[in-house]
Amino acid sequence: MSELRILVIDGNRAATREAQVAAGGSPSGEGYVKVLEALGAVLCDVVRPADGEVHITDPRGIAGYDGVAMTGSALNVYEGGVHIERQIELARAVFAAGVPFFGSCWGLQVAVTAAGGRVRPNPRGREFGFARRIELSDLGARHAMFTGKPPVFEAITVHRDDITELPEGARVLASSDMGVQAIELRSGRGTFWGVQYHPEYSFAEIAATALRYGATLIDEGLFTDRAELEGFVADLRALQGNPRHRRLTWKHGLGPALQDESVKLAELRNWLSLQVAPYARRHGAAP
Repeated sequence: MSELRILVIDGNRAATREAQVAAGGSPSGEGYVKVLEALGAVLCDVVRPADGEVHITDPRGIAGYDGVAMTGSALNVYEGGVHIERQIELARAVFAAGVPFFGSCWGLQVAVTAAGGRVRPNPRGREFGFARRIELSDLGARHAMFTGKPPVFEAITVHRDDITELPEGARVLASSDMGVQAIELRSGRGTFWGVQYHPEYSFAEIAATALRYGATLIDEGLFTDRAELEGFVADLRALQGNPRHRRLTWKHGLGPALQDESVKLAELRNWLSLQVAPYARRHGAAP
């Protein structure tokens, strides 16, 4: 088959992307593209609706793609504003087109909102670094998105929001003490697979995110001081070099879902092979 065409919706504004790069990370859209390209023969376009950059060159519009993925973002959907409304409307257009849709963190929250659900500030506070004890529901354990994933696992995460009301057509696939962690959502003609965590993030990317948030994480009590935060960053960078580092995987309670890259990326790999590729074969959208 020819390369699968994926539209990546970058949820961040330019200032956040620039700050992430300055901290040693990648721009959210380009980082997502890199991971998708590593998983298979894909050709990606990136749009940035928060900055008003939605230029889809295919004359068929969104329907010209085989899949759409939405990144994380430092935004909060309930704060409103045109930079957020553009993203919600774009998600609705994806559902209307019936193109396979995947979202990480912000992407999950936007899709839920677009379909009629609600998101709130999480009363449990921010979840940062590693989401722990993510447990598959009975449905999640049988769901194609989680093929190859343990029934309980850890994942890289950064968010402070929570789904408080699921829209019609949503089914919970995984949860943790912090709330809903994964869903399948059917809306309009489309199917969405979404997770509250970041399968696309490397240890190096969350290290850069820790530095970008810096004082906020200390103010919220997740780290005592700058020295403790920088120690965490040092651990992340060491794990980037060796994700099976015996002392650090024990220290941070990390199992196979973060020690084995193929397990870590299972959700995205399964989406490409079990949603996007079959859609491309049926609809002939791939060039």
